[in-house]
Amino acid sequence: MNESLHFIYKEEFWYVSAFINSANINAEAKSKEVEDLIKTKFKKLRAEDIYREDLKENILELIKHISIKCNWIKCLSNFYFKDENSERSFNTLGYFQFEVEHYKEDPSNKKSLNPLLIQQIPFLVLNILKDYNSKFGNEDIHFDVESPIYVFVTSNKSEPKNIVWNPDNIEKYKKVIANWTEIYSGQWEDYSETLFNKRIENNLSNRLSELHFLRRNSGFIYMYEENYEKYFKSYMKQYVIDPTPKMRAVLFALRSINESLDLLFLKTQSQSFQGLKIIEQKIRNLRLLRGMIQIFLSTIYNELDYNRRQHYTSVLKHLLTEFEITNIVERINQKFNSIYDVMEDLYHKKSEENQERTERGLNLLNLLFGAGILAELGAVIMISLNLDKGNLFSSILNGSIAVVIIGILLTTIGFYLNNRLQIKNAEIGKTVDAVIEDNAGNVILIKRKFPPYQGYYALPGGFIEKGESASKALIREVKEETNLYVKILHKIGFYDEEGRDPRGNIHSTAFKCSIIGDITQMKSGDDSKKVELIPIDKVQFIELAFDHKEILKDAKLI
Repeated sequence: MNESLHFIYKEEFWYVSAFINSANINAEAKSKEVEDLIKTKFKKLRAEDIYREDLKENILELIKHISIKCNWIKCLSNFYFKDENSERSFNTLGYFQFEVEHYKEDPSNKKSLNPLLIQQIPFLVLNILKDYNSKFGNEDIHFDVESPIYVFVTSNKSEPKNIVWNPDNIEKYKKVIANWTEIYSGQWEDYSETLFNKRIENNLSNRLSELHFLRRNSGFIYMYEENYEKYFKSYMKQYVIDPTPKMRAVLFALRSINESLDLLFLKTQSQSFQGLKIIEQKIRNLRLLRGMIQIFLSTIYNELDYNRRQHYTSVLKHLLTEFEITNIVERINQKFNSIYDVMEDLYHKKSEENQERTERGLNLLNLLFGAGILAELGAVIMISLNLDKGNLFSSILNGSIAVVIIGILLTTIGFYLNNRLQIKNAEIGKTVDAVIEDNAGNVILIKRKFPPYQGYYALPGGFIEKGESASKALIREVKEETNLYVKILHKIGFYDEEGRDPRGNIHSTAFKCSIIGDITQMKSGDDSKKVELIPIDKVQFIELAFDHKEILKDAKLI
């Protein structure tokens, strides 16, 4: 009879993995800023901001009585990670811990809380953090907003009281327990027995008075009230709860390295790929970060080897399995091997191209040496025919030989200069960007679908194809990304500053354009995730891709 059991909520701990650049920001100050931001957003929350129609009133009431405290916890310092998509640089891996309690001032109301209601609040907070992540000025902090906020819920009371948690009672009350072990799950009564059985697996508690469940995105701890008071802070927090966000932060770092390797591999295959040395340096840095994580994991494995505390070692083993740490490490190792193979092929191809150019150069040098022999032959002919230097025939002979030698020399110099030019042009990618303004004080921006700067706002534009003029490329790219036809008004500028584009040495020409036809035809295309009209007075507060903010400044729009 599952309905006869009710766990009474005690408190929560939320965890969000993050990278920060501690050289530019104070983590403690940021923690307070994030805490204040959440509180302010909650005060302004309206019914229309909440997705669940059936829970709107309950959620609004719940956030009126929420206590939140945010702290930064460092895991790895000197962890120099550069995000391949956003080009943001960080030096520290860790997580933000939120100590949360509903109805702290009126505990009697805690009886009304259930997992379905509890899960709604972290969803709201995650949306706040997503906006914060992309806000201009927050470049030195990067939350893991791809994963749900990790939610640890605790309970120190139940109705009926003090149930003995032997296998029979866990089986008896499994439908109620299952709702608390997976906070983010659905709460349907007609789930299969297989699912309910899965959710009550791996109770890590060795005591019949407690339940300890650790899942990938949430955890649930139940302890008798007297045990909670005695042992929660002194033992459970340190040895059960705290290792979980640390392991999740490691998972976040490994995922980030994995994604960076994917992007580096794609760069080697794209038309915008420029420098082998740049890619090689980035791979070396990722190898160093992988090594730092492996050292961190070694401390955990040492704990498993030497720590004789059975419960703590069970927690660590479970976390390694739950977060699939070994699997992702193996995948990363395989990707390193794959990208090394690709790099070796690229170096081999480059070596062949250099060898081919060298052979062509040697052929011209051989011609030059042959011309020298021709000059000596001319001298021999003059001697054999007893021709004086001033003789007409000797002058014609020497002049002809000189013309041939000069021609070969000029051809050699031309070949050398042409090779240098081709090498230089091969290292430069050429793009175009369009500044398109409507008649109502808005500028057209796209949201990029692909890295680098995936998900960032940018000006419409793209690469100039072989044999294509800049103007034709611009009109084509704008049509592909916005479905609009444009007229080029004038050139804004040429942009070739080193480091402006993470893909390499990319030069861009920007043009001011006007719309031809109906702007209502505007829609995103294959290369853009979204296309929008953004008010010019708001653009300055948006973080744009590449140096597009500089282009807008040069266009005198911001």
